[in-house]
Amino acid sequence: MTTILLTALVLLQDMTLVLGGSSNKTEGPPQCEDGLIIPMWRPSENLSTGDRVARGLVYFIGMVYLFIGVSIVADKFMASIEVITSKEKEITIKRPNGDKQIVVVRVWNETVANLTLMALGSSAPEILLSIIEIYAKNYEAGDLGPGTIVGSAAFNLFMIIGLCVYVIPDGEVRKIKHLRVFFVTATWSVFAYIWLYIILAVISYGVVEVWEGLLTLMFFPATVYSAYFMDKKLYKFAGKRYRMNRRGMIVEHEGDVELGDKSNHVGNDEFKRFEDEENEEIREFEEHRREFIRILRELRKKNPNFEMKQLEALAREEMTNSGPKSRAFYRIQATRKLTGGCNLMKKTAERVQSDTDGVPITTKEEDNGIKLYFDPGHYTVMENVGEFFATVRREGGDLKTIVHVDYKTEDGSANAGSDYVATFGTLTFGPCEVTKSFSVKVIDDDVFEEDEHFYLRISNVRLDTSSGLPSNGETTSNGVTPAGKPAVQIVAPSLATVMILDDDHCGIFNLAEKDIEIVESVGTYDIKVVRWSGARGRVVVPYKCEEGTAKPGKDYSDISGELTFENNETEKFIQIQILEEDSYEKDVLFYVELGEPRQIGDDEIAGQIPKGSSLTEEEKIALLGLPKLGDVTRVQIRIKESKEFKNTVDKLLQRANASLLVGTSSWKEQFLEALTVSADDDDENGEGESPSCTDYVLHFLTLFWKVLFAFVPPTDLSDGYWCFTVSMLLIGVLTAIIGDCASHFGCTIGLKDAVTAIAFVALGTSIPDTFASKVAAVQDKYADASIGNVTGSNAVNVFLGIGIAWSIAAVKHAINGRAFIVPPGNLAFSVTLFCTTALCAIAVMLLRRTKRIGGELGGPRGAKIATSCLFVFFWLFYVFMSSLEAYGVIQGF
Repeated sequence: MTTILLTALVLLQDMTLVLGGSSNKTEGPPQCEDGLIIPMWRPSENLSTGDRVARGLVYFIGMVYLFIGVSIVADKFMASIEVITSKEKEITIKRPNGDKQIVVVRVWNETVANLTLMALGSSAPEILLSIIEIYAKNYEAGDLGPGTIVGSAAFNLFMIIGLCVYVIPDGEVRKIKHLRVFFVTATWSVFAYIWLYIILAVISYGVVEVWEGLLTLMFFPATVYSAYFMDKKLYKFAGKRYRMNRRGMIVEHEGDVELGDKSNHVGNDEFKRFEDEENEEIREFEEHRREFIRILRELRKKNPNFEMKQLEALAREEMTNSGPKSRAFYRIQATRKLTGGCNLMKKTAERVQSDTDGVPITTKEEDNGIKLYFDPGHYTVMENVGEFFATVRREGGDLKTIVHVDYKTEDGSANAGSDYVATFGTLTFGPCEVTKSFSVKVIDDDVFEEDEHFYLRISNVRLDTSSGLPSNGETTSNGVTPAGKPAVQIVAPSLATVMILDDDHCGIFNLAEKDIEIVESVGTYDIKVVRWSGARGRVVVPYKCEEGTAKPGKDYSDISGELTFENNETEKFIQIQILEEDSYEKDVLFYVELGEPRQIGDDEIAGQIPKGSSLTEEEKIALLGLPKLGDVTRVQIRIKESKEFKNTVDKLLQRANASLLVGTSSWKEQFLEALTVSADDDDENGEGESPSCTDYVLHFLTLFWKVLFAFVPPTDLSDGYWCFTVSMLLIGVLTAIIGDCASHFGCTIGLKDAVTAIAFVALGTSIPDTFASKVAAVQDKYADASIGNVTGSNAVNVFLGIGIAWSIAAVKHAINGRAFIVPPGNLAFSVTLFCTTALCAIAVMLLRRTKRIGGELGGPRGAKIATSCLFVFFWLFYVFMSSLEAYGVIQGF
């Protein structure tokens, strides 16, 4: 397919030369010159069509392979940038109560990072190509560098956005949240290209003066500051709203706010302090902490039996998988998916697992022979139960073994003969039997009495002599052989308690505890109310909360009501909602008090007492079995901070840095990643999948680059700066080779540098950003990570790539007393064409924010297809018209 395309281009070029021979733009084939690094393939003149196609194919394949290499080393470059921009610092804040707290905040502002180092990382090939071309041409203007920048801008704006619009599932939309920042960067991106036309065709035609080059370069910090001002400073005038950034913090934005109802949180007075805080970093830290608290609280509700360390692992994984990602994360993830590299999401799961090593998810006990015990170890029965069964369980050892164990009852406060029937005997566990039961009888009477208990005990465990294991005579009292190796033994609970509840009285009602201390992050807490010394009839027990230093509606939900105990029901729970403040410090208390219980139908029962009776109140209650309160009718509940919860949140804040995922700690890790094939699966349940054939092919095609760039210093060395420097140098070298190959390619098949740059080089440098934006569009809830950075990159490309190159060349020529000549023809036409179509594209995106569609990306299927087709047409139209102008088929400027 590529050979056919190159043949068609060669024939088209020959036809263009014939048809356009009179044009001053098509005097003949481009003059072939040696490159900065790669010399021209000689001979370069009087070649046949077949030779030109063959050489063009070699150069084309070489460019593609070099583009892959640039993408892989840019992976390292972006990882170093992520580490650098993720650098944190400690600051001390003073809380309203006077205490000081040290918080960790980022040194780099997110907007500044995106428009400086992040933009440089994604656009480094285009920027370096423009600078290298100036040097390679002895500080004379060329078409390849500027053409690549303009062509890349067109591809980014049209093709990337068109793809992102289409990949969103039907009916879903993605909306830009940083709308003010988007307007700023979009304005600067369009102005950047208008400015190029102004300095080339209006101010000084065909000449770039020193001040023009330097001013172009100075527009870069102006872009960064204006975006920062709109993002962080203007909120004081526009009102405070909030958004999610890449660490999960909530910051201001335009549009729908997903902060949630603040009434669900307490401590709003303290939070308002941080809202009004002049230091934006402190407020972001507090918002980030709130997000982790919310996630931990939800996970604890879903997994009440998990330990805190397990919840911490789940919280980190949830934040990594569902939270916003940085631009570097998506770029690196896309590159690795294209080259069969390490999957970042799997790496995240592995890192989480390694951090939670030693957490006992399931505990496997060592097999120490056969164990016998009561299961359960406590029984609560009514006096009228008659008969119930107690269970003994066998565990471990060889299940084919026959085991004998004796059981018997023992008196407690309940006595055999009057309260229960004494029993004893032997249980025999046959082959594969794991439980055995025996019956116990309880004696019912009509006398009111307190709750009583007795015991069940197992003893004298022994193995059957026919089992082949040591016999009873060869074991000690606990079933251990003389050699010390356990054969069969009794373990706790070997003594079971049986509680007999009297059924001749309505019962005495108590709170289970007198003092309760809970942590503020508990959410809801159940206060246990117990019924003892009887369980007859249906009884209602009122309760209410009483304020202390804890305030209702702020620290807890004020509730009151009644508990209804059904007949023979012995315990109920009062559920208290604890409201969590967004501060770690808390030590307040309140009370819950029980009211007088009453039995349903008390009036009828009271009528049974003879008139004129001289019985005391206690005697009447005992006679009639009426319910009454016990000694513990009021519980003090103290709410304190959760040290474990606080430490977990602090740890999550420290480990939330995305640089831990994309960075590397050693050369060994880098070489292992370079040699490892990872499955490229997008399935959420793709754990454990093996790499496919495609993964292996991509891996071995890129293995040379992976191993070569594994020598780049790891990001943990010198905080990523060594990796940053070496990666940039390698990108520069590869870009210089790409520039030579592109020039030789165009020269061989007869394409001008301007057309080669727009149609081929710009496409190659933009492919990684294309896949990164696609992944971001699908995974992020908003459109910022996928298209919000496109306009910013386009502006940075011009101000850095062309600004630096032209400033150097203009200064060099000025020193030599000459003018820096830049012919405005092709570039001015391309700039004008791009600006026109770019304004149309931006207008279309804004129109898509209306209620009919609802966002820049996605929407109804018809709207998606129409928008994508329109954006693809914009790009094809731009490339086609620029090519026609370059060859003089149409008149430019």
